[in-house]
Amino acid sequence: MAASIRNVTVIGAGTMGTDMAVRFAAAGCNVFLMARPGPSRDAFAERAERSAADLEVDYTDLPLNLVSTMQDLPWEELDLVIENVKENLAIKQEVFGEMVKLAKAQTPLSSNSSTFSVRLIGEGLDSRERMLGLHLFMPAHLVPLVEVVLSERTDPEMAQRLYDDLAILGFKPVMVKRDVPGFIANRLQAALSREAWSLIDDGVARPEDIDRAVRYGFGFRYVAAGPVLQKEISGLDVTAAAAAVLYPELCNDDGPRKFLTDMVARGEYGLKTGKGFWEWDDARTAAERKRYAKALKAALAILQEEEAG
Repeated sequence: MAASIRNVTVIGAGTMGTDMAVRFAAAGCNVFLMARPGPSRDAFAERAERSAADLEVDYTDLPLNLVSTMQDLPWEELDLVIENVKENLAIKQEVFGEMVKLAKAQTPLSSNSSTFSVRLIGEGLDSRERMLGLHLFMPAHLVPLVEVVLSERTDPEMAQRLYDDLAILGFKPVMVKRDVPGFIANRLQAALSREAWSLIDDGVARPEDIDRAVRYGFGFRYVAAGPVLQKEISGLDVTAAAAAVLYPELCNDDGPRKFLTDMVARGEYGLKTGKGFWEWDDARTAAERKRYAKALKAALAILQEEEAG
């Protein structure tokens, strides 16, 4: 079965936008990437070439088309539009306003925002029934998950058609039936992170031991089974009993721990600034990115082999 999505546009050519464009192009879509002149556009080719190499495809063979303005896009031909500009609500609303004016009436208009709901982004605009969230994850060319997020105004039939098309293109879509903050994956991830920061701050564990406990313990099992199926296997009776004991003891902070905000205030962001919990020079950063991509591809290969039967 062929997907009905053939021509895709991604608006915004940062790291995420470039990786998304490469992923859709590698799946066989004709991709138009809108990037205004500036650093992101200048870095596009180098980034796209690396991402294509991760997918073991030749960057020069991919149907990627770089344009400079919204007016340069072939609006009459587009089957899907993905907004991926900076996380600023006013800017996103402005972009969506232009999208509504320029796109065909039946073209789905989506946002990759992980911060703002599509309800807020599309507030006051016409044709909100075709607006939805389409949330991918970094690195977007390797992580197959995409969240299809419905607002109260989104046409569920249109969303289901898009969901089906994404599955045909090789993505792993999940339907988020209510536009809640964090959607599904980031809410689950935030719950884990909150407990991790608490354990570090309270002196229970070192950062490296937190990571080891996840990667070689329950996280290791998640490649084989998600958290619901894993508990189905181990027994819901055990799960319920453990929850009764553990839940009252878990962290319920309603904001980030002070040590974390202090690190951010000092500019200790991690790889992007050369310091976080660990020190990162250029060589170590490059090696870590390579290791990370290799591990993701190995995990994906396991899942793909399982699906192939």
